[in-house]
Amino acid sequence: MWLLMVSTLINYFLGLHLARGAKLKKGKKKKQKKKGLERNRKILLALSVAGNIGVLAVFKSGIGAGGLPMGISFYTFRILSYLFDVYRGEETKETSFLRLATYVTMFPQLLSGPIASYGEVREALHEREFSANSIQAGLKVFTMGLVFKVLLADRLGLLWREVQVTGFESISTPLAWIAAIAYSMKLYFDFYGYSLMAVGLGQMLGFSLPSNFLNPYMASSVRIFYRRWHITLGRWFSRYVYIPLGGNRKGEWRTLGNLLCVWLLTALWHGSTVNFLIWGIMLWALIVMERQLTRLGMGKFVSRGVLRALPHLYLWLVIPISWMCFAITDLSQLGIYLGRMSGMTEGIYVNADDWKNAVMNYGVLLLAGGFACTPALEKLFDKWKDRLPGMLLLIALFWLCVWRLQVEGQNPFMYLNF
Repeated sequence: MWLLMVSTLINYFLGLHLARGAKLKKGKKKKQKKKGLERNRKILLALSVAGNIGVLAVFKSGIGAGGLPMGISFYTFRILSYLFDVYRGEETKETSFLRLATYVTMFPQLLSGPIASYGEVREALHEREFSANSIQAGLKVFTMGLVFKVLLADRLGLLWREVQVTGFESISTPLAWIAAIAYSMKLYFDFYGYSLMAVGLGQMLGFSLPSNFLNPYMASSVRIFYRRWHITLGRWFSRYVYIPLGGNRKGEWRTLGNLLCVWLLTALWHGSTVNFLIWGIMLWALIVMERQLTRLGMGKFVSRGVLRALPHLYLWLVIPISWMCFAITDLSQLGIYLGRMSGMTEGIYVNADDWKNAVMNYGVLLLAGGFACTPALEKLFDKWKDRLPGMLLLIALFWLCVWRLQVEGQNPFMYLNF
């Protein structure tokens, strides 16, 4: 808490100084003064970025005492977005410390996002509508997020935990794939659930927080997948890293280099262990491959008839593999698991029928999770949320989640680790 308070206070004053720009009248002296002021602003911005990223890096690397402070990755990026926007003149400075501190420490999005820019909440910080209708509407969204977390993510996570306890050397190839799919869904519903709960809480308080997911598993490429996954983080890297580096405006090789920079930084944002670098480089390589195939006209080829399913099958193949690189920090264990998925590594005391037990115990949950990954559930929610049967169902689901929480005890959100 002390780190959050000190960071908010220091960055409040940094924002005030970065905004000192200077609308100076024309003239030689004024022009010289403006150049000097701009130089000072650049130095101050560089020091601000170095300070904020430095503190984040210290705790991410494990040097900081007491472990990783909760929410530090998210509130650091929110602070940086405010400083960048003020420096570039895209956002006016906030003179009220209370309003800026409310933005940084706003509890619905403090721990795991979404990473809302200051411009998205500035108006609501000054004046917003707080009513029974907003509370009711926000509570419905909150309940859906709670359902995703408690009834899907936590339950699917049990299969992944069982596989870890069994040992990767002792599972069959089908079970390795089923567990990877279960983990893929667990991560999605855990993080999407948190994001929906944050949006719902914000709506209850009169704030409109940005959406963080848009049916990513329905994408047809890795590139599109990550436009729909953790949308606010992708937007942050695009706006403050990719575009300033030149984006795709300076040739193909420069574009590929800019993408590599973004994915390396994304990997480091998640963690300092090698598995995250493998995860980031793998995704970069897949996106590079997709770009080259698109340039060769493969997009038109697979858009015909039954071939339209191929891009989706490709995505469902590579994403679970990538999530294993994300989840397993021990490289030797990662190698074993990927070997079991490919069938190239012999197992020890493998039960060839172990996957059947997994299907029997978790098949219904996997089917429910698969359905919830499609736009169909969102359409049903929008259609029925304001009707009596829909509201009664949401009430029942809410209290079912409360009961599950009481029975299972503490089961924190996965992204608290980042």
